[in-house]
Amino acid sequence: MDRIVYERMAEHDTTHWWYRARRDILADYLTRWGDLPKDARILEIGCGTGHNLPMLAQFGEIDAIEIDETAGAKASERLGKPVGTAPLPELVGVEPGSYDLVAVLDVIEHVEDDVAALKAIAAALKPGGRILITVPAHQWMWSAHDVVNHHKRRYSKAGFAALLDKAGLEGRKLGYFNSLLFPVAVAARFAGKLMGKDDSDDSPPPKLLNTLFEGIFRLERHVVGRVPLPPGLSLIALATVKR
Repeated sequence: MDRIVYERMAEHDTTHWWYRARRDILADYLTRWGDLPKDARILEIGCGTGHNLPMLAQFGEIDAIEIDETAGAKASERLGKPVGTAPLPELVGVEPGSYDLVAVLDVIEHVEDDVAALKAIAAALKPGGRILITVPAHQWMWSAHDVVNHHKRRYSKAGFAALLDKAGLEGRKLGYFNSLLFPVAVAARFAGKLMGKDDSDDSPPPKLLNTLFEGIFRLERHVVGRVPLPPGLSLIALATVKR
């Protein structure tokens, strides 16, 4: 990702509506469907500034990987121990069969060979382990935001399911989320394109809007994984290795 993306993440990951509500949604999703042991070993790959690590720590002992040096240093402070630097798809140094859960949250879209990346992640799982995956949805939503984040692609629901299948994974509880605000996002994205506006700035909106968007997005914590949501900005799955 461009350096500015990491700088904005570090500045806003505790206040921006998207980060705050998404953490709550993911925590509820894992509580309902994760089925993790009490002493679970968890790895987050591509942890950025480490803003998800306290949430994931509710479920077990955390390790993390981040290839950007500056973001990794911030994540290490939050984690209280060094963060690894093994890139996908190789994951050199990650011990096979050692984790109950691997979280890759908006990461796979950055990797050229996404199938190889998921196969490498699957190799790090203990028998019966799970991969928590989120990716951005809808290639037709491509914009400057994707460019500065160095995305290789966005995913359709069918394409995401096909990716998991190619990697030898079964996607449980696969579906959209960030659906309630999807019409607003689509309107803003197309209005921006018509006006030639650059949407790469991920800084939070004014305080009242930030609070409103956070509240709306957080409502989805009650339904993600329980009922199919209409198209949203993101896709989520809890993947397991096919038997």
